[in-house]
Amino acid sequence: MDADVIIVGAGPTGLMLACELRSAGVRPLVLERRPQRRDTPKAGGLGGQILELLRYRGLLERFEQACTDPVPAPRFPFGGVHLDFTRLPDPPMHALPLPQQLLERLLDERVEELGAEVRRGHQVAGVSQDAAAVTAEVRGPDGTYRVSARYLVGCDGARSRVRDRAGIGFPGTTYPEVNRLAQVTLPDTVTVLGDGGLDVPGFGTIQAGFTQTERGMFGLGSSPDSRIVSLYTNEDEATEYDDDAPMTVAEFQASIRRVLGADLPVGEAHRLSRFTFQARQAERYRHGRILLAGDAAHLFPATGVAINAGMMDAVNLAWKLAAAVAGGAPSGLLDTYHRERHLAGARTLLHTRAQVALRRAHDPAAEALRELFQELLTDEQPLRRMGALLSGADIRYPMPGAAHHPLAGAFASDLTLHTDQGVTSVAELMRPARPVLLDLADRSDLRESAQGWERRVDVRTAKTGERPADVLLIRPDAHIAWAAAVDEPAGTAAPALRQALSDWFGAPDADDA
Repeated sequence: MDADVIIVGAGPTGLMLACELRSAGVRPLVLERRPQRRDTPKAGGLGGQILELLRYRGLLERFEQACTDPVPAPRFPFGGVHLDFTRLPDPPMHALPLPQQLLERLLDERVEELGAEVRRGHQVAGVSQDAAAVTAEVRGPDGTYRVSARYLVGCDGARSRVRDRAGIGFPGTTYPEVNRLAQVTLPDTVTVLGDGGLDVPGFGTIQAGFTQTERGMFGLGSSPDSRIVSLYTNEDEATEYDDDAPMTVAEFQASIRRVLGADLPVGEAHRLSRFTFQARQAERYRHGRILLAGDAAHLFPATGVAINAGMMDAVNLAWKLAAAVAGGAPSGLLDTYHRERHLAGARTLLHTRAQVALRRAHDPAAEALRELFQELLTDEQPLRRMGALLSGADIRYPMPGAAHHPLAGAFASDLTLHTDQGVTSVAELMRPARPVLLDLADRSDLRESAQGWERRVDVRTAKTGERPADVLLIRPDAHIAWAAAVDEPAGTAAPALRQALSDWFGAPDADDA
């Protein structure tokens, strides 16, 4: 074998997968068709649950230090309305302004530190598999060659060759919208109003937020420097654009003119990007030894969610692939990747399709719907619910078995933990990306039940303020596989724990079983 896992595509999803695999001791080989990292601006940052996961891996501070723009207030667009979390003391959704080019560079550096190989300018032309391995035919700078591995993961985007070669369907909808986004400096000829709005000659006052016209939508977002603004247009257009062809200032100004019916002068452009929207999901994320992640598995018709979803795919998949490569993985473990992340993808499709319905209609009924929706979001409960939905924090993976603790399947909260060695946290325990059995109630009976899994599962004892459970079994992706209720009798908790350990991490070692 040339590698344990071949990763096709060196975008954020593929690079995150390589980092997670290498941390687990797996040899990934990343193949990227572009000879250099993409310079064309795409996504403008990270948001949602992936930020928590990066913090758990000890990487978030490094990413934050690389940001050149200030972290924005927690306000986010949602289908032509706004989710404003600034009123909440603990906003359920955050974003990090990290342009995709910079994100990929940081992940590239991490991959190199971990010792994984990335080959740029190497395009996968064909894929085949048998019972033991998967083989990729690759066109590189020096000609065509073959590489083989135990598994291959397609992280190669919306037009995934891997998905096509595997014969996996990709049903869904392509919308006739072209979206353009720019961060620009406004010239002195443009009047910036005290509330962040603009006075545009020939159109009038434009308020911050979204402005609907008969020809499309215009968006305006402010920054601490009132002369630097984020502008957005959305319009139906039949033209097909090459994703690799950068957008120009002239193209963006022409779109503004069509949508507003007026000219808006702009100065220096700090970011320019263009994108179209599709709502698609692969019929399955696994076909034998071939798997899909990121845009190869799903496309969402809204901004701000694709990178979060793709990188979370990678984190979910990596530890399962590592277990399969190492041997001893329980039967069906890899199939849980499809079950869990397909569910997460469907949930993201739900709210992004709802955004399409909110933003595309322009009649009085649609205006009334947007107004009513915005009114509902002034209440805390629906605002928090929407925040959890947008961030992905509301995902509960299905767990095997009948009876479950309410925390089972959820992302583990970052509890402050007091141990004999001092104060630590759940985030600190998750840095090595290993499973953790966290005993919060000094349950020696349950620790003894875990004998036989010590090589694969780290057992930790600690105290916390108000314990949510007596014992938590936390997977490497920081999701809770099993929990013992407070004061749950050993007669029910011990066999359930051993079953959960077997379901997720295989049979116990023979010497200790």
